[in-house]
Amino acid sequence: MTDDLSLDARDGLPPEMKVLLETYPRETWEGHPNFQGLTAFWLQMHGKFRAVQTELLQLTQDFLDGKTDPMRYGAATSRYSGFFLEGLHGHHNIEDHHYFPLMVALDDRVARAFDLLDADHHALSHHMNALADATNAVLRPLQNGEDARDPAGKLHGVQSDFQTFLDRHLTDEEDVIVPLILEYGDNFH
Repeated sequence: MTDDLSLDARDGLPPEMKVLLETYPRETWEGHPNFQGLTAFWLQMHGKFRAVQTELLQLTQDFLDGKTDPMRYGAATSRYSGFFLEGLHGHHNIEDHHYFPLMVALDDRVARAFDLLDADHHALSHHMNALADATNAVLRPLQNGEDARDPAGKLHGVQSDFQTFLDRHLTDEEDVIVPLILEYGDNFH
């Protein structure tokens, strides 16, 4: 593990930030009585973000491979990217302003982890802007009937990088939040 805990550099959280994960390892989550409700919903949202990101990557790869009509690719990319970015922004906003403050109050051992997750949201905002810009760089020529393969190749790289950063953040967030809810319940919302 690197000493740099920024989203772009780390490969996981240090053990002191995952204080309850040893007590509640991933393989036990679904069978826990506190899993239903908020925990199941949280993981479902994370799963949707991962699935849409994978779909966007595949759409771009199919376009680059000549398997998709440019107009169909543009319409699907615009729709999915808008859904993805708006949903992710809303999700992070609710976490930062509602859930995180309530959750950190449950167990002060996780305060530093929540500071890091909040910093991730700021880093992800930068990456989300880059993703939106790269997507728009593809949509403009497509709307004008122009070749968009070069900007689509760049978009694929941005999408791939974003998928890596997002998955790192979501996994780390799950390692902190799910065990916390399993330990204390979700009656704080």
